[in-house]
Parts: sequence; C-alpha cells; structure tokens
Amino acid sequence: MIILVILIPFIAGILIPLLPFKKRSHWQIFLECAVILNSIMVWYLLLHHSDSAFLLAHFTGNLSICFKVDGMSMVFAGLVSALWPFATLYAFEYMTKEEHEKIFFLFYTVTYGVTLGIALSANLLTMYFFYELLTLVTVPLVMHTLTREAILASRKYLYYSLGGAAFAFIGLIMIIVYGTTTDFVLGGILSPAKIGDRTNILLFVYVMAFMGFGVKAAVCPFNSWLPQAGVAPTPVTALLHAVAVVKSGAFAIIRLTYYSFGTDFLRGTWAQNIVMLVTMFTIVYGCSRAVKETHLKRRLAYSTISNLSYILFGAAIMTPLGLVGALSHLVFHAVIKISSFFCAGAVIHQTERNYVHELDGIGYKMPCVFGIFTVSALALMGMPGLAGFISKWSLASAAVDSGNVIAYFGIACLLISALLTAIYMMSIVIRAFFPGKDFDYSTLNGIKDPNWKMLVPLFVFTCFIILFGVYSQPLVNFFHEVATGLWSFQ
Repeated sequence: MIILVILIPFIAGILIPLLPFKKRSHWQIFLECAVILNSIMVWYLLLHHSDSAFLLAHFTGNLSICFKVDGMSMVFAGLVSALWPFATLYAFEYMTKEEHEKIFFLFYTVTYGVTLGIALSANLLTMYFFYELLTLVTVPLVMHTLTREAILASRKYLYYSLGGAAFAFIGLIMIIVYGTTTDFVLGGILSPAKIGDRTNILLFVYVMAFMGFGVKAAVCPFNSWLPQAGVAPTPVTALLHAVAVVKSGAFAIIRLTYYSFGTDFLRGTWAQNIVMLVTMFTIVYGCSRAVKETHLKRRLAYSTISNLSYILFGAAIMTPLGLVGALSHLVFHAVIKISSFFCAGAVIHQTERNYVHELDGIGYKMPCVFGIFTVSALALMGMPGLAGFISKWSLASAAVDSGNVIAYFGIACLLISALLTAIYMMSIVIRAFFPGKDFDYSTLNGIKDPNWKMLVPLFVFTCFIILFGVYSQPLVNFFHEVATGLWSFQ
C-alpha cells in the first residue's frame, strides 16, 4: 500500500486532462474523490503500520529507493494527507477565474504524491530523489498564469531550488562515504572509524547541506524566491508556504540533522552555532520585512519565512525537546498559515484587491473570512488557547533547557517576532473592521463572503487551530515519543 498512496495522485492527476469529462463538475468530483480516498489510505497505512520497508529499486551497495513508515513520516504524511482534500476543494472555486484548469490540477495533484514520497522515504537517497522531483512538478504551478512576473518567479524558484539541491547532494555523498548506511536512524549513521580526523570537513558539509535544503525552507539569504512566487494562484502559494514545498525543506533538514549526521556529532560544534545564528537572523528578518510589506500575499510570504525558521531553530537546538518544538511548529504553523493564505485568496477572488490599504471596511462585507483571518492572526502571534502558543512555548522551553547561550538569544528573537507579528497581522484586521468614521461603505457594494467550497476548508482549519490550542497534549506526547526514540511499531 505504501507505494500505492504515492502513485494514486500521479494517476489521478494525469487522467484529468485525458479523460473525456462532459462537465466541469464531473472531473472535480472525480479528483476530490481520488484525493479523499488517497488520504484515507494514507491514514490507514499510518495507523496500521509495520516495521518493514518497501524496496522499490536497488542500485548498488546501500543505495536504493525505499519507503518506510516511522515516527517522522507519520507526522509529515499525516499533516499533508489531512490538509490536501480541503486545499483541493478550495482550489476548485478559486480556479473558476483562471485558465488551463485541468493542467493546473494535474500538477497540483501530482505534487501530493511527490510530497508523500518525501514523507515516506526510508533513506536519504529516496528523499533526495523526491525532493528534486518536487521542484520539477511545482515550477509549472508557479508559472501557471504565464505572465511575465510568473515566468520570472518560476525561473528564480527553479534556479534557487536546483542550486540548493546541489549543496544538499554534497551532503548525500558524504553520508554515503562516511556513514554505515543511508537509512534514516535516529541518532545518526556516521561511522567514527571512517571519519577519523575529517570532523571539520564533515561539519562544513553539514552546514552546506543545511543551507541547501534550507533554500526550500527560505532561510536567509536564499529566501527571495518565496515572496516573488506569490504571483501564482493562491492555492499554489498556500501549497508553497504552508504544506508541501517549504515544509519539505524543513522536514529534510530535520532528517539530515537527527537521522543522518546525528546530534551527538553536531551538538556543541561551530556548525551548530552557525546554523542556529542563521535561523535566528531569519526569524527577525522575515518579521521585519512583513511589517514593511504592503502587498497582502507577500506580507504573508515574509511571515512564512520567519515562521519556517522557528522550525529550523528548534531543529538547530539539537535536543529531543528541540525536535518536539520543531515538529509542533511544523504541524501547527501549517494549519495556521494555510488558513491565513486561503483567507487572503478569498479576498482576492471576491474583490480583486491585493494590497493591505485596499482592505478598509471589508470585514463587514466578508465577516466569515475576516473572522477566520483574525483567529489565524492571533494564533500566529502565539495567543494562549490557540495552536501557535503551544509550539512557541515548546521552542522557548527547549531553548532554556538546552543550556546553549546562543539559544537564549533565540528566545529574544521569538519575543521580537511575536511583537512584529502582532503589528503586521493585526493591522490587517483593524483596517478590515475599523476603517474610520469617514469611510465610504458604498465603495464596497457587491462584496460578500465566498461560497461553501472556500468557506468549509476555512472553518475546518479554524477548528483545528482552536482544538490544537486547547487539547494538544496527545499530539505533543507523540512528538516526545518520536524525538526520544520511544515511539515504536505496535
């Protein structure tokens, strides 16, 4: 079944432009059913897991394409499969105003399968293969509108991603040479006998690979592709910013750090200090740029840049608690950010307004959308009772527990980020609901909330944000088991 859940999105996506559907609604029903069926199969696979791996192809030595369910893959595959059906439903309504719908949904659905391939990879080679494939299937999504801006954005995304993958490939080679295997093993797979006096070389390669995988996770200075990719349709930008692409980068870095090089090898070294400083700088930089940005989607893009480095900061702490914080924010931020992006997309779809200063008073015309956006804004700030607070508290606790002086400065970065997040998110909410006494509401005639295809996913995401805020302990306990190696197959 493990290979089937990867192949079904490929097959369903390819069939969309090939089968002779008579009505638009027919292929939409077909696609939504295929995505829902695949998500059900993924969850069945995760809940009825086994310790065996599925070998698809063997090349030579310990090089193979292989898939396996472990704790990390359960987190990422579970997240992706839970969000994708709702994202697809939302995209049906949004894409009514766009051309070449079937080609769009071909690549959109194939991306689902590729992302699952990353999540379910049993070794570094398999993950790297699907990581590269993810770039190839998402480039057409970024350039979908075929405007000059979209083409330039897709080129930049492609160049950055391929360049980053080249650095990550060096890390793969070093793991092959100096590791006992390429399989993911908590604690790392480097062989002390093979390393010898080459410790600093391996640390340098780790930093290179971290930054290489970090391109998709938008670490500074390799983040400029992400705001520029906002020219793509909102379902794509939400896909890039919340679920598939950027989270794949963060997921790959966690695998590289905890399951390939190993924290015992990295902790306390200059390499750890460098990557931690990079993540801390990116946290503050992203928030600062978001405050300055006036374009709605680009503001959320800079917010994503900042919040992704929350995840990487947790990974860079290199302790079990750091990994718990990283996994918590990986999951909770995905739900929060896809909700906020879909709210932005609903506004653009209904009003064709793209800038923050154009949103005055719209909250009264679109109360559902902006009510949900307010919840996501508060969650992103870290308001107690919402999901964002849980993950940020976990990260701060991990930093304190680590005893690392640099990590203490990371807590200050988190506090600065919370303040700046309140400014750039709540300023949108205030404009939407409190435009001023002299505001002319006649300029908003005809504006209203979107239909159920957009609202249902938004309400579901809001419920998750609240649920994870008030009842996250079982999920956090699971993260603890994964991070400490206590999780095992039943």
